[in-house]
Amino acid sequence: MSTIRSLTQDWSFTQVGGGHGTKNGEWLAVSQFPTTVHVELLKAERIPDPFLGLNEWEVQWVGESDWAFKNTFEVSAKELAAVNVDLVFDGLDTFASVEFNGHKILDTKNQFIAYRAPVKQYLKLGTNELVISFSSAFLKGRELEQAHGKLHLWNGDSSRLHVRKAQYNYGWDWGPVLMTIGPWKPVTLHTYNIYLTDIDVRSDVSEALDVGVTVDLTLSAKISGGLASVVLKSAQNSVILSESNIKVGSGSARAEFRFSPGVLELWYPVGFGKQPLYTVEVTISDPEGNTLDTKTQRVSFRRVRVVQEPLVDQEGLTFLFEVNNIRIFCGGSNWIPADSFLTTLTPARYRAWLRLLVDGNQNMIRVWGGGIYEHDVFYDICDELAVLVWQDFMFGCGQYPAYDSFLKLVELEAEQNVKRLRHHPSIVIFAGNNEDYQLAESINIVDYSDETSDFRKTKFPARHIYERTLPSIVQKFSNIHYHRSSPYSAPGTVTTDKTLGDLHQWNVWHGSQEPWHNWDLLAGRFVSEFGMEGYPNIRTVDYWLAGDKSERYPQSRVNNNHNKADGFERRLELYLVENFKHAFDMDSYVYYTQIMQAETLASAYRLWRRNWRGKGREHTAGALVWQINDCWPTTSWAIVDYFMRPKPAYFAISRELRQYTIGMTRKEQKTFANDLSAAQFTITTVLEVWGTNGALSEKKAKLEVTCFDLYSSWTTQFSKDIVLAPNSSTELYSGDLPGQPVRTKQNEVPRAIIVSARLLDASGTVLGRHSNWPEPFKFIKFPAIEDLGFSVKTSSDGESVELSTQKPIKGIILDAEGEDVEWSDQAIDLVPGDPQIVKAVGLKGREAKARFLGDGTA
Repeated sequence: MSTIRSLTQDWSFTQVGGGHGTKNGEWLAVSQFPTTVHVELLKAERIPDPFLGLNEWEVQWVGESDWAFKNTFEVSAKELAAVNVDLVFDGLDTFASVEFNGHKILDTKNQFIAYRAPVKQYLKLGTNELVISFSSAFLKGRELEQAHGKLHLWNGDSSRLHVRKAQYNYGWDWGPVLMTIGPWKPVTLHTYNIYLTDIDVRSDVSEALDVGVTVDLTLSAKISGGLASVVLKSAQNSVILSESNIKVGSGSARAEFRFSPGVLELWYPVGFGKQPLYTVEVTISDPEGNTLDTKTQRVSFRRVRVVQEPLVDQEGLTFLFEVNNIRIFCGGSNWIPADSFLTTLTPARYRAWLRLLVDGNQNMIRVWGGGIYEHDVFYDICDELAVLVWQDFMFGCGQYPAYDSFLKLVELEAEQNVKRLRHHPSIVIFAGNNEDYQLAESINIVDYSDETSDFRKTKFPARHIYERTLPSIVQKFSNIHYHRSSPYSAPGTVTTDKTLGDLHQWNVWHGSQEPWHNWDLLAGRFVSEFGMEGYPNIRTVDYWLAGDKSERYPQSRVNNNHNKADGFERRLELYLVENFKHAFDMDSYVYYTQIMQAETLASAYRLWRRNWRGKGREHTAGALVWQINDCWPTTSWAIVDYFMRPKPAYFAISRELRQYTIGMTRKEQKTFANDLSAAQFTITTVLEVWGTNGALSEKKAKLEVTCFDLYSSWTTQFSKDIVLAPNSSTELYSGDLPGQPVRTKQNEVPRAIIVSARLLDASGTVLGRHSNWPEPFKFIKFPAIEDLGFSVKTSSDGESVELSTQKPIKGIILDAEGEDVEWSDQAIDLVPGDPQIVKAVGLKGREAKARFLGDGTA
């Protein structure tokens, strides 16, 4: 019988040759396993916390040192008697030499590969010793760079391009330089006669939704007279189908099944149906009926297509995901590793992160190519929560090489990870890399007229990886769609083409630094990256300041170190000064950058959902914000900080991704009296209103539009019954902005008209709401606080607050003294006659404080 034993006890580690970490020959017991060096040194109080202050730079020696991990374990007579005994290393970070009982059994060169070493010949009854010696990945990378040449990149040290290790360890524009090292995944002892090396469960769901299933089995060796059984079970553990006496003497076998539509329940993304999770149980027996190995794999069945077809009213092609014949607007986030120290991540933390995503009405997550192929539990949770996964291969922002030894590592890495991940219904696309074609375009090394070369001898050798190696591996080992890169338009086309493929739209923040109001002009067919920075919760800022009040101002040295984005000061201030009259104390700077981030990102989702106009008119089919999370406490583009404190932008996005939403734009139209005069003109203000419906059936509702003058009691309202088309946006109103006079001079100040639009169902329940304010906000002379009639009332149970006002208020962010509160909404716009209740878990009856534009701080 195949038996796997985890080696989790009696591990210790040392700095080879001694140094700052340990004395020469001093072995420290580890606190957990798997683990890495920084984690253990921190727990042993041998290094300061690199997440605090400037301590990141106190620990750089760790990544440039060599380390060893040692384990002793007992072997029983039964284990010793096994036909085969292997040591299995699920992940070693990164360059390691492994000795077992004094014999060298393995060298490793890739963090993303699992290694297996036969050790039967060296095994002893009783105590056995395993030693894993790690060399500095940074120094090894520099040696490889010297041997193979320096290449171009964005972010980190250029030597990273030669090292198959999580690239963000080298530092990124949101993360620190923390070069981890150690056994980061489990180590096991595997005893067996014959075992199942691979189970490949594939489903083919037709357009009619009947399901074909194949189960391919591969054994570690041939076995004369060997038999296999395959059992398919439902989530309730009832047997759906079984087949036994499958001959596996040749070392492999296949079982095939076909199900009529409706026999198997299909897996749907969140909001569109159920997520039934089946299991396939495979058992291998010898001719006498003795079980040799058994394995279980959880599977689901769904039909997924990436649809690229002509549009009826625009150039180019769609780029959209269709699941079980339903076209899905993908509103989601990009995911980076959730910690600089991956071994500290628990299944509970993964679940909490992904629960936040779903609770924020998001349905897709992109696993970005500069981190890791995530742990199995990450994808298991995505399967359960019905989150679609866009999976990059681990290449990011670089001109990667393709010499033979590197390519060999990549081939094995790709094969192993495709095989490991392919059964997850959540994974709907593999992309070859992150932004490597964009980098190649920026330095003019890509020849898009060439589609036939081997590419290894060109200036862009990694095209061989992205256009030859990876697609062939994905096609051979899975049924998942392969996309050459993110972003990637189409063969022969630059990555900035907005009519094809996916787009990284960084002309807000980076690039031409467009106003966020231009998102509609910047739209692509599928926007897989865009973003805006915002400070995290003030408690997170105070955490990294570690009590140093002299550093508690926006431009301090420590705050500067906790924002890794190039030119962030200029960019933050550009967008702040263009839009807000803002204050500069620490608390206010946090507030104003947060409200700016919320406005920017909500605007993008609002305008791009408008572009989802029904079949043949899916002008924008997805928007994935950069980024949902952080790997350390920092200021970045994240919408939730390292401690899982959502920024106001998280809630603003959540509102725009509700099933029913409403959006508005106001635009000025200047018309000249004739072609000669520059002084004779009229300026009219046009209001446009639309609604979106994420459901598959039409929705009857009432549109209610109310206009307020910020400086008087004037108000007007109109309403009409409307029907929202299914799974698309619907235009609801276009006309003059009520109450706004036609202007004939540039110095005529427009009235400060605030427009509130709501969608109401038959019972009067608010399905969606949105307020449109005159912009830029910096021109608004906000009413005195005492004239607002603003009320924040804590409920009798102390766990919610009711907000009401007699004048419109923009950008309310709630907080309370003391420990943090879990708010159900933030970045709130409030108008008279439409009070809002905000849940406040953990408020415990405390007084809620409110910041808002015009609160007297600026």
